[in-house]
Amino acid sequence: MANPNLEYHLQLLHHLRTILVALGEAEQVPEESHALFLERFDELLTLLPQDPLQSQYLGQDLICQVIQRYPQIAHLVPRDLLWFFAGDCLHFMPDEELDLYQTLEERRHEAEVNNQPFDWHQAKQLLTKAPTDIQH
Repeated sequence: MANPNLEYHLQLLHHLRTILVALGEAEQVPEESHALFLERFDELLTLLPQDPLQSQYLGQDLICQVIQRYPQIAHLVPRDLLWFFAGDCLHFMPDEELDLYQTLEERRHEAEVNNQPFDWHQAKQLLTKAPTDIQH
């Protein structure tokens, strides 16, 4: 069984796949190349749980292609996937966001080392809360 972090990212990939399928059904993209792209996407979904490290480059390539080939849905690509696959995907993230994800990753690793549970969503919410400035 995959670890919770991998499971979470697989769920995000499945969600992104439903968006890509809907895009094709709406006839927003050339059908033939889209079908081939979905085949490669399905390959990633199959390979990632089996060999996460070897699937990293395929994941980077596909996530970058989603943003470049389908700009109309680029804003729907979960930011967590950009961080997860890293590499060229990080070019689509501003420095402030990279800092946030680096902090999250450090906290996740620290919890893992200490055999403590880590809630990615909760930690992310706590880090993204805007500080309330009280001015007199």
